[in-house]
Amino acid sequence: MKNIPKHLIIYLVALTALLIWSGINPLERFTWFLEVLPAVMGVLILVFTYKSFPLSNLTYFWIFVHCVILIIGGKYTYAEVPLFDWIQEYFDHSRNNYDKLGHFIQGFTPALIVREVLLRKNVVQGKKWLAFIVISICLAISAAYELIEAIVSMLVSDGADSFLGMQGYVWDTQTDMLLALIGATVAVLLLSNTQNKSIEKLNLSCF
Repeated sequence: MKNIPKHLIIYLVALTALLIWSGINPLERFTWFLEVLPAVMGVLILVFTYKSFPLSNLTYFWIFVHCVILIIGGKYTYAEVPLFDWIQEYFDHSRNNYDKLGHFIQGFTPALIVREVLLRKNVVQGKKWLAFIVISICLAISAAYELIEAIVSMLVSDGADSFLGMQGYVWDTQTDMLLALIGATVAVLLLSNTQNKSIEKLNLSCF
């Protein structure tokens, strides 16, 4: 681990500690497994691909944030996160909206990952086409995740409602995808220049 930057080691240690904490008496064990699995798989992929394709510091930071959101959601289920229970009560919301934060970041973080890969691999030419393809891929990822949720819920009865997190909201699936679309769009519009600079610091011939 001597060649891994200090901030990435801090991310790994923090996520490991958070994962252990979340796994101690989670609200629903099976839901916890389903929610933290993408974070665990994502981190493992990043560890194994670090030498061949390290990402920019900006992208790693938002991956870290995304994993934190997933792990906390696994601990309490997305419908029972205490802070958002308080927000629900204080603002008189009809539901706990932590899952909406999760779906926003589900578009936001993948947009940065996809954009960086496409940019550095010279897959797409032109800023507008790059933005369009990145956002389209993120929307496709969100739709695929909704399909996975539905399939898992049909196959497994225990914990299905908590995994879906609909909370009686009939437009839950559509708003989930909408928020992922908004998240991806915000990431592309606001962080493209910052990400370009972060990529340049890798000293790679990606431009």
